[in-house]
Amino acid sequence: MRRGVILLVAALVLGGATAGYTLWPDRSAPAAGRSTLDLARPGRLLVRDRATGLVRGSRTRCDRFAAARGTGVCLLARPGAVPTTYALILDRTMRPTRRVKLAGIPSRARVSGSGRMISWTVFVTGDSYNGGAFSTRTGLLDTRTGNVTVSIEEIPLVKDGRRYHSADVNYWGLTFAPDDSRFYATVATRGKTYLVEGDYARWQARVLRENAECPSLSPDGGRLVYKKRTPSGAWRLHALDLATHREIPLAETADVDDQAAWLDAGTVMYGKGRDVWAVPADGSGSPRLLATEASSPTIT
Repeated sequence: MRRGVILLVAALVLGGATAGYTLWPDRSAPAAGRSTLDLARPGRLLVRDRATGLVRGSRTRCDRFAAARGTGVCLLARPGAVPTTYALILDRTMRPTRRVKLAGIPSRARVSGSGRMISWTVFVTGDSYNGGAFSTRTGLLDTRTGNVTVSIEEIPLVKDGRRYHSADVNYWGLTFAPDDSRFYATVATRGKTYLVEGDYARWQARVLRENAECPSLSPDGGRLVYKKRTPSGAWRLHALDLATHREIPLAETADVDDQAAWLDAGTVMYGKGRDVWAVPADGSGSPRLLATEASSPTIT
């Protein structure tokens, strides 16, 4: 993850943490407000307002937000000596139906296109292999079965054709395929980052390529957009055709430290600075402004 972001989070955190969760109800957790939004209404663009933290058009405050097909996830940080995040699972009216208590600071959130699968990533501290620096925890929730996987770090990983083992494996930025089992994510280990493909049902994962972070899968499952580290040290958005393995840089040339989301079949959106922008996913065109003073763009 980006050094500047990690330093900012470090300034907010006073102690170490270990992963854990508790389920609804938890009366100590902050409650989300009622809303007139309908998350089941297809094709609606929603964003989080940076000034208030509210999902625009609602009374629900989040630090990270995502939604699809009538299901939402709201990551809400609770300050304290031990950092805590609540993953609030929202129904179509933005009403919380379940809460998962996590140790850490919100980083990423995603809902699968069907609304069934939910993922989150949080920053944590205290891993012995990391010398007290920041690590990540990425978890999953299957709304159909109710099963929660607090961390996917133990998923069997294959690299270079062999089972890979290392204490410093960290995952973040997960994105789901249309079948709700296959997924893509970033894995970091031994100073490098990799794009991995995983399978929730089979509980396995494999490395696809180096230097590809925070992937986002197209609605048809055919392309990935991710940020790639350039020789200058900045990140630039790239698209990968999964059938041909052809990779192209997108027309956004600025340093983008975000997990992009798909606005439609041919366009991705992302946070840049304090605003949300969009750019074609085929390398053509130019960036255009979607929403000012906003973050966490998502399409219902």
